[in-house]
Formats: sequence, structure tokens, C-alpha cells
Amino acid sequence: MKTLLRSIVWLALVIWLGGLFFFPVAAGAAFSILTDTHQAGTIVAVCLRVLHHEGLFCGGLMVILLALGRVLRVYRGSALAGIVVTLIMLGLTAFSQFWIIPRMEAYRIAAGGAIEAVPPTNPNRVGFNHLHRVSVDVEEGVMVGGVILVFLLAHASSDPRDRFA
Repeated sequence: MKTLLRSIVWLALVIWLGGLFFFPVAAGAAFSILTDTHQAGTIVAVCLRVLHHEGLFCGGLMVILLALGRVLRVYRGSALAGIVVTLIMLGLTAFSQFWIIPRMEAYRIAAGGAIEAVPPTNPNRVGFNHLHRVSVDVEEGVMVGGVILVFLLAHASSDPRDRFA
């Protein structure tokens, strides 16, 4: 039971964190290959939505399993920190998906559909660019949280009797 629970938690984290680390590569590829930046942005937005839903599912599953693992004593006391970090990651992901992205889309539509077609001083483009920077910072925060979570889970899963002298 312990191995199954730990394996599912690690699998969920690997899926979420792997997607987070691959996303900038995919976004960069879309913008470097496609000559139409609007099309590239549309592809990136779809990928980001999938990544967010993946993260919300994996993160929710992780919180449930980490809490269960604490009850079943699969994890040591430091698992509570893992739950807190996962909740922060979930909050940032939800903030990006349900607050930042809809507002960016509203700015894009208000600018006529293609944000790069309006002057850089256009208020809609200024607002879009600001939210884009916030979005990048939020995604980086989720990534940092994921890396911290790797260490917390490794520590919470370790058995003091397994240590080498």
C-alpha cells in the first residue's frame, strides 16, 4: 500500500513538473516556427490550458494522497510541508487559469484579435503585456514549488533506518 501511494504521488508530480519544464520549449518552438505570432499565441494558449488542467488534477490528487499518507503513516511529519507547497502550486495554477488568462484574452479581443497588430502604447497591449509578465512569474513560481516539493517528498518518504552510516 505504501509503495502504491508513494508511486502515484511521484507519478502525479512527474507529470505536472515535466509539463511545466517542457512548456517553455513548446512555446519557444511555436513562436520560432510559425510566422504568424497570433497563431503561435493561440497554440501556446491551448497548451497552457491543458497544462493547467493537468496540474489542477495532479495537484488535487497529490493533496488527497499526501493527506492519506500522513494518516496511514506512509510519510513522516514533513509531508505536511509538501501538502502546503502543493496547495500553493494549485493556487497559483488556478490564479493563472481562471484570472490571468481570461483577462489577457479580454485585452486581446479588445485590441481587435491580434495583440501584436496594435501599437505598443495601446492600453490593451500594455495591459496584455503586463499580465503576460505576471503569468510567466506565476508559472515560474509553480515550477520552483515543484522543485521544492521533490526535495520535501524525498525527505518525507525516507526512513531513518535506511540511512548509510
